[in-house]
Amino acid sequence: MMSVTAIDRNMSGGERADDVPAVMNDLGRRARAAARRLALAPPEQKNAALRAMAAALRADASSILEVNALDVADVKASGALPSFVDRLTLDQKRIEAMAAGIEEIAALPDPVGVVTARWERPNGLWLERVSTPLGVIGIIYESRPNVTADAGALSLKAGNASILRGGSDSFRSSRAIHAALQRGLAEAGLPADAIQMVPTADRAAVGAMLSGLAGAIDVIVPRGGKSLVARVQEEARVPVFAHLEGIVHIYVHEKAELSMAIPLIVNAKMRRTGVCGAAETLLIDRAVAAAYLPAIAEALVAAGCTIRADAEARALLPEAEPASEADWSTEYLDSIISVRVVGGIDEAIDHIERYGSHHTDCILTDDEAAAARFLAEVDSAIVMHNASTQFADGGEFGFGGEIGIATGRMHARGPVGTEQLTSFKYRVHGRGQMRP
Repeated sequence: MMSVTAIDRNMSGGERADDVPAVMNDLGRRARAAARRLALAPPEQKNAALRAMAAALRADASSILEVNALDVADVKASGALPSFVDRLTLDQKRIEAMAAGIEEIAALPDPVGVVTARWERPNGLWLERVSTPLGVIGIIYESRPNVTADAGALSLKAGNASILRGGSDSFRSSRAIHAALQRGLAEAGLPADAIQMVPTADRAAVGAMLSGLAGAIDVIVPRGGKSLVARVQEEARVPVFAHLEGIVHIYVHEKAELSMAIPLIVNAKMRRTGVCGAAETLLIDRAVAAAYLPAIAEALVAAGCTIRADAEARALLPEAEPASEADWSTEYLDSIISVRVVGGIDEAIDHIERYGSHHTDCILTDDEAAAARFLAEVDSAIVMHNASTQFADGGEFGFGGEIGIATGRMHARGPVGTEQLTSFKYRVHGRGQMRP
């Protein structure tokens, strides 16, 4: 376990600014060397390392919580929003969740070396498409120290080395978690360089990672606010798995069941307001707005939620604040929801297409045909029917966790788990065939 003094020294600039490029390139070289070893590591060895990591996290729980308390105190003193503080805060339950998540990853089928297709050509050649690691994954994240464990473990399971760059607000916590992960690697006989953490909070390290570290990094995964993700998408010279925003919608169809809709909407909005799967906009069918909306709003307000509504909804909810045009495209990450009355499923889908971020969207209805249409026509990475949008999480999908959620259409979409952290190659088997 790294001491608090050592972590604070790194935070204040343990590496001189003019050393950052050299330090980062060295991380890249070591990660590339480790990736070559990991690509050949048997599943049993990777799983042993993962189980040892989980044990190390539990053993270090008190020390991790000690340094996390310092991070939380600094953030509170800066006047951060409660949702931001919540993302940063660890407790015994969350550390146990991290450890259990790593054990769940260990129990998953190994994604490397899977033959996904096999066929024979008329000339007698046999071809196979087989999954392979991506190589070196760079993960840049803010405030959530649990990403350290998720990202390191998922990358390892898929045979990839990882370079982690946490935010300065969670620097101590992430370093303490990382130390436990590296002990697990050593116990299983895998290189410590398989999971590396940037040793400085200097922002120049982010730019170095986005450059690709002289070809060492194969893909970048950002997890954080809009400004971080936008910078990564604009400046990265390597592929990026990311989502810019989580503008998540719930549409209450005219055939939704009110008794189910009320607690589900409250859960989707208020369970944790700072996660990317938290509902931000509620669309409600005009056919049921008068009967349903006052009860839904009453439950949201009782849970501490502020409502911003269009004129038609405000006629039913005089206590609601007026919604501006900007509200429909705002990811609040706070106890605020925008509400709009729509004239049916066509208008709901059009609203989502115009204002959504292609992250997660949900329909509440008992009409299977309406649900099927919504699921087919809404072009989001995750579309749901009669379920809380807070299930938009790799762990809830059975992935053991996630590095992030991607909303692009190339390679990875939705929660990025072990399968999404692999590529493939073709193996061709012949008996002396030559092309005429």
